[in-house]
Amino acid sequence: MSRFNAIPSNRRVFMMQVATAATAIMVASEASAQAMLDEKDPQAVGLAYKADATKVDKAKNPKYVAGSNCANCALFQAKPGAVSGGCPLFGAKQVSAKGWCSAWAKKA
Repeated sequence: MSRFNAIPSNRRVFMMQVATAATAIMVASEASAQAMLDEKDPQAVGLAYKADATKVDKAKNPKYVAGSNCANCALFQAKPGAVSGGCPLFGAKQVSAKGWCSAWAKKA
């Protein structure tokens, strides 16, 4: 057996490591894309979450004020103008910026 066959090529090892790293990065970025909160989710139902604040039943939610939505809530975690963002009340799920729930608190 030749000594060249026993030692893998440094270039070959490097290319395999690059391919593995690229795959890992792609998988991680896809996993970080968070799912949207469903209105039927038990936590959403408990907080009367609606993805569209204009559809909130005012009789069932007297706390609702016209114009209040997730985008202007103190709990909403997203850049201004974002379509959706995080909310600590719903864990890893995204809420609609146009949404509303009974925990809404005016952003300072």
